[in-house]
Amino acid sequence: MIVAFSVTPLGVGEDVGEYVADAVQVVRESGLPNRTDAMFTSVEGSWDEVMDVVRRAVAAVEARAPRVSLVLKADIRPGVTDGLTSKVETVERHLSP
Repeated sequence: MIVAFSVTPLGVGEDVGEYVADAVQVVRESGLPNRTDAMFTSVEGSWDEVMDVVRRAVAAVEARAPRVSLVLKADIRPGVTDGLTSKVETVERHLSP
């Protein structure tokens, strides 16, 4: 399973990078395959593993912000591993001349 999610603190002003970094740190310390870009952090693992990481990432932001917004998208495909890499490699292969 791959989950792409975004945690946004509300009520803390426009500069939210330090709060988002708290969430990303939780993901990176989880040991699960992950990737962060400008809009989302993606993490791959079992349902229980991934949802636990998302819950803890939200809690890390919630500890410092009065309100938190969570956007989550999941690709639930049993038996598939290394999807974070293989999905991108497939697209890149189709883009190659």
